[in-house]
Amino acid sequence: MNEKKIKKMGNIENCPVRNVIDRIGDKWSMLIILLLADEQVLRFNEIHKSIGTISQKMLTVTLKSLESDGLVKRTVYPQIPPKVEYELTPRGKSLLPHLLALTEWANKNMSNIKASRAQYEKANA
Repeated sequence: MNEKKIKKMGNIENCPVRNVIDRIGDKWSMLIILLLADEQVLRFNEIHKSIGTISQKMLTVTLKSLESDGLVKRTVYPQIPPKVEYELTPRGKSLLPHLLALTEWANKNMSNIKASRAQYEKANA
């Protein structure tokens, strides 16, 4: 590998793969994307109730990040109380086949991964 490629990969801002994985690979983003894929349109509280273990602050931060990347669309309806809905954008929908493939791979390999981890821990204890 040449030095130019190594430098590019070393800087997250210049490496598209690292940049995207850093964004969607956090604890909540993939879950929110997959939830919106299943439900199409959800309000904030519906997302919060569906996930359950995410704090309101973390859900807000994650939704803003997904919105800033153009993966999620936020629609505010001018009424009292305010109504806000979230849905995947076309870009977010284009990510789905890749996330679903990763989900399938993880489901198929998780038991072997857990066994490997246990074996590694036992050998390195």
